[in-house]
Amino acid sequence: MNENKNEVIVLIGAGSIGQAIARRVGAGRHVVIADLRRENAEAAARIFEDAGFTVTATTVDIASRQSIVELARLADNLGPVHGVVNAAGVSPSQATVEAILKVDLYGTAVILEEFGKIIARGGSGIVISSQSGHRLGPLSIEENDLLATTPTENLLQLPLLQNVASTLRAYQLSKRCNVLRVAAECVNWGRRGARLNAISPGIIITPLANDELRGPRGEGYRTMLANCPAKRAGTPDEVGDLAAFLMSDKAQFITGSDFLMDGGATASYWYGDLQYLRRQSGQGDTNV
Repeated sequence: MNENKNEVIVLIGAGSIGQAIARRVGAGRHVVIADLRRENAEAAARIFEDAGFTVTATTVDIASRQSIVELARLADNLGPVHGVVNAAGVSPSQATVEAILKVDLYGTAVILEEFGKIIARGGSGIVISSQSGHRLGPLSIEENDLLATTPTENLLQLPLLQNVASTLRAYQLSKRCNVLRVAAECVNWGRRGARLNAISPGIIITPLANDELRGPRGEGYRTMLANCPAKRAGTPDEVGDLAAFLMSDKAQFITGSDFLMDGGATASYWYGDLQYLRRQSGQGDTNV
């Protein structure tokens, strides 16, 4: 049905990281930019249109399966869906425990499931997760399996997701779940000849990150950056470069994987100069 139409790239979340990825993989394709706030999607679409891209702006609420289904249907009607980038989500400083689990954990799982039904042969997907998933202590094999394979509509009823003590804990569990769902869902995507991977960035300089660096916790963030091996934050373009590689033909043997790119901050969190963060019960950790 879509053979004579341009391939479609779906960007969910109109922020800096998602835009950096879409710029690299969207040339000659129809880019669908979806965000919870229409004004964000339309603002990003104008930037892309001015740069010569074919763009459709729309809204999506990733806490709603129906909203995700409607986005998938819109994209599939435009042409074969060759790429999906999920860069949407909320952080511990933005939302409640319940909202984080509904958006970041459940929403991502539904996106992978629904777009896994329509992804084109040769297509690929990227989930933007977080270094925070790597700062969560080990879970049991059973807990990992449950996060990876529980039917999406039952996910939020899992015992380990009940009575979560803090928004940071909810965020860490969500991001751990993201990479486990990527590993499990890549099997289904593979049956359609498509691939699926995750990227777990550390501090990436975006408008939100700049606000945090200038805010009351800014000194703690700057100290953390100074003491990580890379001695700096990352940029959206660096994440975009990695995502573009993972979505390209050069990465055809890579699927079901998670790529931690945080300048060595997590390595230092466990084994180096940032171990003090572990002794502060999460105070000073960052998820921007």
